[in-house]
Amino acid sequence: MRIALLLVAGTRLAAQGPAGGFGSVARSGAVFDGYYFGSGFAFHHVTEWTVPVTLSQRLGSRITVDLASAYAQASGATTSGTLEASGFTDTDVRLSWAAVSGHLVLTMVGTLPTGKGTVSDSTVPLLSALATDLLAFTTPTFGAGGGVTGGFATAFKLGERWAGGAGASYRYHATYAPVAGSGELEPGGEGRVRLGLEGPVGGGGYFRGAVVYSASGADTLGGGSRSVSGDRVLVYTSLNLPAGRSSLSVYAYNMRRFRARAYNSTNQNAIQVPRGNVLALGVRLERPLSPTLDFAPNLEFRHELAGPSTGSLELLGWLARPGVDVRYRASGAVALLFQGQVALGRLAQNGGSVSLVGPRAVVLLEWSR
Repeated sequence: MRIALLLVAGTRLAAQGPAGGFGSVARSGAVFDGYYFGSGFAFHHVTEWTVPVTLSQRLGSRITVDLASAYAQASGATTSGTLEASGFTDTDVRLSWAAVSGHLVLTMVGTLPTGKGTVSDSTVPLLSALATDLLAFTTPTFGAGGGVTGGFATAFKLGERWAGGAGASYRYHATYAPVAGSGELEPGGEGRVRLGLEGPVGGGGYFRGAVVYSASGADTLGGGSRSVSGDRVLVYTSLNLPAGRSSLSVYAYNMRRFRARAYNSTNQNAIQVPRGNVLALGVRLERPLSPTLDFAPNLEFRHELAGPSTGSLELLGWLARPGVDVRYRASGAVALLFQGQVALGRLAQNGGSVSLVGPRAVVLLEWSR
């Protein structure tokens, strides 16, 4: 979930196992996402508040248990009234075991159905807006019935200074009823394969790159109608460079969703999820202002295309999101993160486009011992 990505920092491929010893980390706070649209669009505005909670517990040098959940409240104003949704999200409980320290990690994730899996049909337009990749709301869904994911990740040396990594996972989705009165949805399973590379480059820089391939089976609604989604490929790269007392990071990722494959003869009349492409480019400058205060201005550009199974892709929208992060270490155990951003862009609308303005504000508290 995007909540976990917001709260938990990524680790290098070479550090595949939990840190040694026992320790706990807890994070929580408040996140506001809002988008205000120009005249003629289906929504005047869509806003969302999220209160995320993550807990991480190291149990020795090989085992780590993580928990991630949240409470969210969203609303969207239309010409015919206001749509609202609120409640807890599903809860992820993750167990990581460093089977071979520094080389092989096995993971198991249980997604508990604590969220609102069933909603009224009147809130579907609001939930569709929250799930838009371009807008990247912190909580794109309130609940999806739960499930189980199992996987592994491994790392290995490439020469003296570089490292490679590989991983794979499979997710089973439990059956649930997404819309009241529509029958039960049986989501197809999803498999993922990841390959990564990282290492130092000239001048004190550091490069990371990864390719993720994922494929899912057909979804079945009410034991009858089916929908299929194409395979997806995500490519991610980042480069960190020293800049005096500061550190400059540039990154890019591109997610491509291909035309849905005919899994078997029973899917010939299935609804096909449109093809799509999401591109993001970003830059971030981290500068320490004092031993306890870090300041990081940043800028991201996002661009999304979509289209039917044949023909060219069309622009859904674009946005540029400048912002600033401030991290304050109040003590050895407590840290505060403040983040402010504003998105400026346009969305496609009936052959034309409408403007959007999207403020985002984040306040997070981290406690560790």
